[in-house]
Amino acid sequence: MSATAAIPILPYSQIVGQEQIKLALEIAYVAPQRLGGVLISGQRGTGKSTAVRAFAQMVYGQLPVTLPINATEDRVVGGWKIDALMRSESMWQPGLLEEAHDRLLYVDEVNLLDDHIVNIILDVTSTGVLIVQRDGQNKEPQKVAFTLVGTMNPEEVGLRPQLLDGFGLMVSVAAETNMEKRLAILQNVLTFDQSISVLEQGGTSDWLVRARQQNQEKFEQLKQAKEKFNSVEVSPEILGLCIKLSGEFQAEGNRGDYVIAMAARACAALEGESEITRSHLKAVAPLA
Repeated sequence: MSATAAIPILPYSQIVGQEQIKLALEIAYVAPQRLGGVLISGQRGTGKSTAVRAFAQMVYGQLPVTLPINATEDRVVGGWKIDALMRSESMWQPGLLEEAHDRLLYVDEVNLLDDHIVNIILDVTSTGVLIVQRDGQNKEPQKVAFTLVGTMNPEEVGLRPQLLDGFGLMVSVAAETNMEKRLAILQNVLTFDQSISVLEQGGTSDWLVRARQQNQEKFEQLKQAKEKFNSVEVSPEILGLCIKLSGEFQAEGNRGDYVIAMAARACAALEGESEITRSHLKAVAPLA
C-alpha cells in the first residue's frame, strides 16, 4: 500500500448525490481510450474533487496523479536531464503522463491550463502512445494508458470548443438542493470524520469496514465490466438511434455517434447485460 493510500479519503460507496459523476467515472474506467476522458463542470464545494479522489482510491489504491495548473511541457511529457546532456549523457526524466500509466490523471481547473498542454494530454489519451521529440533527441514511443478526468468552474473562463471536444463525457453539477440528500451527505461526512478519529486513537470502525467492503464489491464489478466490454452486442437499431441522438443534439461530425455507442456499451457492461438497450442510451446521452 502506498503512502498516499493512508491519507483519509471518503469511501466511494458513501458519496451521495453525485450519481452522474460516478456513472461517468465508471464508464471512463471501463472504456478509457474510446472516450477520451471525463470533464466535470461545477461550482466550488459541489464534491467534484472528492468524487474523483474517492474513485481513484477505490480503483487504484492511491490518489490520482494530479497535474498542476502551472505545469510545464517538461513536467507533463518528461525530458532529458540538462546536466546529463552537458556531459554528453542521455538520462530520461519521466513526466506526469508516464507516472499516470495504469492510474487516473486528474487535471483540476483544466480550463485554466495552457491550451498546448491540454492538447498534448488529449492526444496521448486518444492514441495511448507518448511520443517525445525534444532537445534534438527522439525518445522511443511509449504506450501510456490512464483514465483522464478534468474539472472546471463554469464561472471562470470556459474551455475552447476544440479542447472541449476532446472529452468524450461531460458532467455538469450544481449544489444539492434536496434536503434529504444534503442531510445524507452531511451525516456521511461527519461519520467518516468520527471514524477516522476513532482509528487514530487505536479503535475500530464498523462503518469504515462496511464502506470498504462495498468499495471492493464495486471494484470487482468494474473489473468484470471492463473484461466484458468488447463482447457487448450493438444492434443496427441501436446504432441508428446513436446517430439520431447525435443529430438531435446537433453534434458536429461523426464522433458523437461513436462516443454515445461506446458509452452505452460500457453502461451495459456495468449492468452485466450482453447487449445495449434503449435504457443504456438514455442513461449516457446527457453525458456524451
